[in-house]
Amino acid sequence: MLVVRPAGPGDLDSLLELAILSGPGFTSLPEDPDQLSERLDLSRDSFGGRNEPQERWYTLMLEESDTGDVDGVGSVKAAVGLNRPFFSFRVVNNTQSSPSLGIRLDQKTLVLVNECTGWSEVGSLFLKADRRKGGAGRLLSQSRYMLIGAEPDLFADTVLAELRGVFTPDGACPFWDHVAHKFFPMDFEEADRMTGSTDKQFILDLAPRHPVYVELLPEPARAVIGKVHPQGIPAMALLESEGFRPNGLIDIFDAGPTVTCRRDDIRTVRDARVLTVRIVDQPDAELPALISTTSVSGFRAVRQKAAIDGDQAYIDRETAAALKVRDGETIRVKS
Repeated sequence: MLVVRPAGPGDLDSLLELAILSGPGFTSLPEDPDQLSERLDLSRDSFGGRNEPQERWYTLMLEESDTGDVDGVGSVKAAVGLNRPFFSFRVVNNTQSSPSLGIRLDQKTLVLVNECTGWSEVGSLFLKADRRKGGAGRLLSQSRYMLIGAEPDLFADTVLAELRGVFTPDGACPFWDHVAHKFFPMDFEEADRMTGSTDKQFILDLAPRHPVYVELLPEPARAVIGKVHPQGIPAMALLESEGFRPNGLIDIFDAGPTVTCRRDDIRTVRDARVLTVRIVDQPDAELPALISTTSVSGFRAVRQKAAIDGDQAYIDRETAAALKVRDGETIRVKS
């Protein structure tokens, strides 16, 4: 059975493997054992409630219960932009016209902004290639919303997700090569690393202070603005199915889009029900349901069969054991 559970310090080797497999541009999964170790410590403290709510970064692992193999990772940040700025480019539409000449021009510009302060963020969604079918990705993705729905007050009213921008098969990033690199004279990997490990002062120091006119950019750069990395297309589809939509912001390095949704409007947050557990030998249900615990501290999620009758959910013993719940306790269920 696939189980989504909290990550902790013991997951370092598995998380490093996933970071290496994720490739360039995945800022939240750096190939740096020290950064990943700090992140896992933070995850442990976040699930344990040992730090301030707005400082929490919950990391989730997708584990095969029989083997203990970790095949995927996802996360939820309680708040972004509080201790370090959260920079983006906003794509701004400008209209200029000359009535005397009968000319009207619609121009787009990129403007550096820091608009998302205090918002929650879902991210770090990555699975090994052989796990990207059969519903594992949907389970891992939706488990983040089940976590938010378990204790909504721990999260902001607005939730965002950043998607990785376009890279060519040989690892080149058109937007970085033609635009961002002009302002940040370093390797993409170095800028990416500094984004995750510094206070981002270097961005404030070096980023363009004036609007960048899109029409003046080379075609390879214009073509990828707001576009998603091919590996991120399924993740984008999952986000859209939950109600997320582009908000006009893009990443300053790879031009990947930012999408947002009101917390209480996220489909899984809104539709999951709190039900009382009844453990049976075999629940009378045809299709599996998304099931999780009702608290952040002991969070676990699976996709298994649950027969719902009124305010009660009938699950089998294996499912109850995976969730670590007993008969008479409560779970959250989304059919």
